[in-house]
Amino acid sequence: MASPLTLLLVRHGQSEWNAAGLMQGQTAHVPLTPLGHTQAAAAADELAALSPGALISSDLLRAVQTAEHCARTTGLPITTAPALREQGYGVLEGRPSRELWDVVDWTDAHWSAEGGESLAELHGRVAAYLKHLCAEPPADVIALVTHGDTIRAAQAVVAGLGPDAMPVVTPHNGSLTRLEFCP
Repeated sequence: MASPLTLLLVRHGQSEWNAAGLMQGQTAHVPLTPLGHTQAAAAADELAALSPGALISSDLLRAVQTAEHCARTTGLPITTAPALREQGYGVLEGRPSRELWDVVDWTDAHWSAEGGESLAELHGRVAAYLKHLCAEPPADVIALVTHGDTIRAAQAVVAGLGPDAMPVVTPHNGSLTRLEFCP
């Protein structure tokens, strides 16, 4: 039996759209706020103390900017992976998040907005990526800089749960979630 991988999942710092209350999804160009950079630097310090051997980030700007803080603190190069992107919300991206409560069917893991992806699709994407990491791990301890829904999907995958049982609590911006994964 293979030894488990330690996954250190860092949620990006606060972005301009987080601060404005807008749905981001896979919108690529949204940068961190000054608070987001402070959160990213604090997460990088926490991460460095755990000695990751590899640093992989979503390719969306807010995650890459967070990963840059992690790279400076750990001395690791950044590899980007589109598989670590946030759930795509299609036509809902850029809209005020509060409007979504009347539009999104939060009880259906297979629901998606036009041009977006469902929780089931997100879960499948994350599961496939984690399986790939286990098959060819770049290190025993891997830092993954990513997004709230992606972290929730990873938590479900590691716990052996499906997309209908993903945790409901989204990790805070700049937080670190540690998971042990042995498929």
